[in-house]
Amino acid sequence: MIYLRQVLEADDLNQEKTPPQRARLDRAALDLASIENPELDVEAALDRLNDLASRLGDRLRNFNDGRDFVEKARAYLFQELGFHGNDQDYFDPLNSCLNQVLERRTGIPITLSVLYMEIARRLAMPVFGIGLPRHFVVQFDDGNYATYVDPYNGGRVISAGECFALAGATVADPSLLQRVSKKQIVMRMLQNLHGAYLRRRDYAKAVDTLDLMIVGAPDTAAWYKRRGAMLAELKRYQAARRDLEKYLAPTWPPSIPASPR
Repeated sequence: MIYLRQVLEADDLNQEKTPPQRARLDRAALDLASIENPELDVEAALDRLNDLASRLGDRLRNFNDGRDFVEKARAYLFQELGFHGNDQDYFDPLNSCLNQVLERRTGIPITLSVLYMEIARRLAMPVFGIGLPRHFVVQFDDGNYATYVDPYNGGRVISAGECFALAGATVADPSLLQRVSKKQIVMRMLQNLHGAYLRRRDYAKAVDTLDLMIVGAPDTAAWYKRRGAMLAELKRYQAARRDLEKYLAPTWPPSIPASPR
């Protein structure tokens, strides 16, 4: 979990403090996936990302043509290879695991977006995560060509207005289109996986994800209460008591929950 913890412990306002190798989003996402897949072969997953990037790079006419990259990425990843959103079993924990997304070619918006971002990074393409409420998309912006892309829906190009609609916004709010940091991305991925485990009443793995969420946001009081309740369900009473006592501490700073998916 070293890469995931490095991202979670980073200063969100100054992630340059984190060594670049350890701040890699792909490795952090694969660390997260090891909660569900303890025997995960990280190097094999990284090799698969490298191969996808190489094969996409072979299809590009010009590495300085952003529109060509977006079009070729859609044609190769989503039309030829068939990566797609998992509408059939949206809350399957495997949808939150990057290695499983690579293998099964399906996932939820954020993991498909991380896949897209990491392939783009390998090709030195400027692609950024956009954490909309209720959905996650990416933005390509090289200073000459800029657009939003929805990896969950076939890698299609979408407008800012369509982003607002996906977010359920009734007015155009530019703040919804802010780029998110690696830490914000992995925190959102953790919350998605945590929610999937809660749905299945898999409290042991739900605690594992919550442990990491607390590493990233240790001042979120409600998470100690939730973890305490789950620890009690698991008959880990001393740990449950510590969490509930911490939750009942007299002063807590305000916290802002992240938007899932």
